[in-house]
Amino acid sequence: MTTETKTLLAVDGLNVRTPHRTLVHDFSLHMAHGERIGLIGESGSGKSMTTTALLGLLPNGVTADGSVHLDGHDGNLLEAPESELMRIRGRDMAMVFQEPLTALNPLMRAGDQVAEIMLQHRLAPSKAEARKRAIEMLDAVHLPDPAQAARAYPHQLSGGQRQRVMLAMALANDPALLLCDEPTTALDVTVQRQVLDLILELVRERGTGLLFITHDLAVVANMCTRVLVMNQGVVVEEGPTEDIFTKPQHPYTRGLLAASDLEATDADGRLFTVASAQDYVPPTVDADPAAASAEAAPPEPAEIPAAPDAPAETVMKVTDLVRTYTRGRTSLFKPAPEVHALKGISFEVPRGGRLGVVGESGSGKSTLLRILAGLDQPTSGSAVVAGNEVAGAKESQLRQLRQQLQIVFQDPMGSLDPRMTVEQIISEPLLVRGRNETAAERSRMVAEMLEAVGLPAESAARYPHQFSGGQRQRISIARALICRPEVVVADEPVSALDVSVRAQVLNLLADLVDEYGLTLVFVSHDLNVVRHLCDSVIVMQSGEIVEAGDTETVYRDPQHPYTKRLIDSSLTLRQELTHAS
Repeated sequence: MTTETKTLLAVDGLNVRTPHRTLVHDFSLHMAHGERIGLIGESGSGKSMTTTALLGLLPNGVTADGSVHLDGHDGNLLEAPESELMRIRGRDMAMVFQEPLTALNPLMRAGDQVAEIMLQHRLAPSKAEARKRAIEMLDAVHLPDPAQAARAYPHQLSGGQRQRVMLAMALANDPALLLCDEPTTALDVTVQRQVLDLILELVRERGTGLLFITHDLAVVANMCTRVLVMNQGVVVEEGPTEDIFTKPQHPYTRGLLAASDLEATDADGRLFTVASAQDYVPPTVDADPAAASAEAAPPEPAEIPAAPDAPAETVMKVTDLVRTYTRGRTSLFKPAPEVHALKGISFEVPRGGRLGVVGESGSGKSTLLRILAGLDQPTSGSAVVAGNEVAGAKESQLRQLRQQLQIVFQDPMGSLDPRMTVEQIISEPLLVRGRNETAAERSRMVAEMLEAVGLPAESAARYPHQFSGGQRQRISIARALICRPEVVVADEPVSALDVSVRAQVLNLLADLVDEYGLTLVFVSHDLNVVRHLCDSVIVMQSGEIVEAGDTETVYRDPQHPYTKRLIDSSLTLRQELTHAS
């Protein structure tokens, strides 16, 4: 078949520039029809700028030069008029974005948005035919009841369903090339797995070329046959996926692999970072996965010898916790619908314990956190945290609790006040009634905390926007620990971070938990992170705990079908390489 060998996309010497600096340097890529290529790198590496340049969608003030040729079109796309690019976009080359809610029109029904793409490119003879084909496309992307989904507005669909609508729109005209920019970053693990499997199935069936942009190396090992690694606007390494991931040549690639591999730890039991990656041994494809995981099993936190006397005291005790919300009434005659966010859950955490709370969107994790932190009241049941009963507590009692329990949030930018200096942010928890440090003492404590989280002392005078995401998360951790709480609750604290930064922040959390004798409650949908960091785990589904126990036992031998499904859906680098071979 000649199309297989013919080049689908040829990019040569692509540079993307602003008036002040070059964002992408001399990028080249030749892709055959039906080939699946992964473009990996961290924030700011130039991945997304490269793909928006290919589509002719660069923001104002950003220019591209070089050459981009697409099979079936004469001339350089970088020099093509907008009218020609509009014909190509959506017909020959289509894009699936990271956040479907911003890419979908909130005022149009899902089916009409898919139909519009076909009508725009005149690939359906009439509106009625386009609507019929739109429902067929929604069926092809495995949406349950596609006819009903076609009538829904984007806000009425879940994140995974919206991403399927985006995929249906992208593939409606059978494009030769599909570009995916982090299309599953915001999704739960089981939904992520379904969407990835679906993309793979559809591009294979149709012989579509796939350029898949991500910072998640396990996803690339699962999806792509060839990989390009970008760092600071330059491709530092490229080749077949298996070669790059088992025999990386460039130190940056090796560092990315090391930081992504949560099953491997260094001599001190800490995760590898880009800086410490020289001792990392990449996974081998032919190795027995059981042996590999035994060899690279995370050090079990339980080995820390406990004091010989009485068993560890309980720092957190939750008993029959129930939280029911009442939604707004939809009818005069029917009672207001109730949402059962927590359905009577119970668990305990000993002093110094590290508890992982795992579950997908809607499982009740966030409601549980809000109650533990005294930000919400349970409908019934009891939650005792560091000697404070949360249920029915008055504001004055909750002040005491908030000295004992601090939260590190998922998005540091959203939880740090942009108008405050870092010193003001970190010292804020000290400004409560009952504490009497002087300004000088507070400054000294801030300097100590900055050192503890690995930030320079001069950071104190700067503002949040002057830091990277990983540094902002360190500032959040410093703020959480300055009043020496007994319990730290971390809510998805690394899900928004690049892999190399994630490894640093997880190492930092583990070190500080040990150093300060903290009790950690770590909430995440990333099972691999919980496995590395926590000694016990509870698995939540629909407001209930479906499984609980020692982390390694739960992971190696899950008893509940939901836990099993979560573990099976979560991608790890070693497993994907073993399956790929």
